[in-house]
Amino acid sequence: MSLESTTEGLRAKASTSPPLGHTVRFDLGADGSIFWDGTGATAVVNNESKDAECTLILSLTDLEAMSSGGLDPTMAYMTGRLKIDGAMGVAMKIGQVLGG
Repeated sequence: MSLESTTEGLRAKASTSPPLGHTVRFDLGADGSIFWDGTGATAVVNNESKDAECTLILSLTDLEAMSSGGLDPTMAYMTGRLKIDGAMGVAMKIGQVLGG
């Protein structure tokens, strides 16, 4: 998969999920980043690298695995494959959206 297809997949999840009410950035290292602005009535998901309430630092491969249900977000965090910078509560909300 690619950054573009992963971004589109997150955009689809955002459109079918309840409003997040927060901003999240997925820092994917050399692969780029995905920014999720869930503060408005309609979520905006794009590849901008903006400041967010919570930044999730992981590989593109691990994000794809979490999005498809192949990697549990809690397990990824506990094993060091996912690092969180910012609000832990926001990270937990995103984990529920990705796992759902």
